[in-house]
Amino acid sequence: MPAPILRVEELAPLLPARGSLLGMDPGTKTIGLAVSDDGRRVSTPFKTVRRTKFTADAEEILRLSAERRIAAFVIGLPVNMDGTEGPRAQASRAFARNLARLTDLPIALWDERLSTAAVERELIAQDVSRARRAEVIDSHAAAFILQGALDRLRHLSDN
Repeated sequence: MPAPILRVEELAPLLPARGSLLGMDPGTKTIGLAVSDDGRRVSTPFKTVRRTKFTADAEEILRLSAERRIAAFVIGLPVNMDGTEGPRAQASRAFARNLARLTDLPIALWDERLSTAAVERELIAQDVSRARRAEVIDSHAAAFILQGALDRLRHLSDN
């Protein structure tokens, strides 16, 4: 049976008390990855996977997930500013569906509007060179996405 694909709010009751989450920013050429700490407070940029074929990409992600004992995945969903979903959001949903067939770990989709733009502004403010920004933007965007989901999960547990 494929893993469930949920909203972050639906993910909360499925999570163990402790366990890291893996955030993903799937693009056409790369997949940015970020991990949380075991207590799910802080997201950290982790790695950028250069896309090849889905099967190879998924094997790499699942291998890394097993090494890090990941409890669930958070995948960025690039929703348009008006709330509609275009081709990029459809591609992220397809990525989640395909990954769900290969794992039993729950997968949450997180609205990632403007995440890459926000990260780019922050890296520029930190005076990171254009070349270095290109190397790290995807994993930093994944960290931005994952941090948003972590903050939402924390807010849910506080209420």
